[in-house]
Amino acid sequence: MFKDLIRILHNSIQDSTIYVVTLTGTGIFFSIGNDFKYLMNQNDSAFNIESTINIYKEFIDTLITYPKLLIAVVNGPAIGIAVTMLALFDLIYASNTTYFQTPFSKLGLVAEGCSTYTFSNIFGKSKASDMLYLGHKMTALEAKHYGFVNEIYEYENLNKVWTYLQKLTELSSESILATKRLVQRWNQDILLKVNAEETVELVKRLQSPDFLERISIILYKNKL
Repeated sequence: MFKDLIRILHNSIQDSTIYVVTLTGTGIFFSIGNDFKYLMNQNDSAFNIESTINIYKEFIDTLITYPKLLIAVVNGPAIGIAVTMLALFDLIYASNTTYFQTPFSKLGLVAEGCSTYTFSNIFGKSKASDMLYLGHKMTALEAKHYGFVNEIYEYENLNKVWTYLQKLTELSSESILATKRLVQRWNQDILLKVNAEETVELVKRLQSPDFLERISIILYKNKL
């Protein structure tokens, strides 16, 4: 998935007719995050966890440096990386069925997607701690209160967001992209460094007995 998203984003950078990219999900969930079952089933001796995580790192780096407008239409619950990456988007619209959760400590993992930097800036230290340490499940309404979400739509009427976004066609793309460059400039180097540090720690956690035990129990319970 990350490879496909990287390719789409890179291709859109080269296309001068594109200045906005919108990401959404299908069905009732936006995304449940990383596929740990896939990682656990990799018995091939050629499989390298570090090279796999580096693809994820490249994806986050691409979001950090992406020069065009990034919009997320969150159609339902978002978990893990599906939440943390949204802090790197420019506009977020969510259905009323959405919740945001980062259960890193439950899985024995570590905060990623630059959330160790972005969350405290968005939510403040206390709520960021609730999210990152305790896995607080944040509703769409609460996310809007903190300025994480721009607007909430009824799930049945989520298509209305596309009509609303048509107003972008009336605006100056040159102005939007120039403003995006300025917004990015001040934190870009910091975010790239944060992502690099988080990725190093993520590899350590994925190889730890603590994570392997926790994820094995969760996957076993899901089979029952």
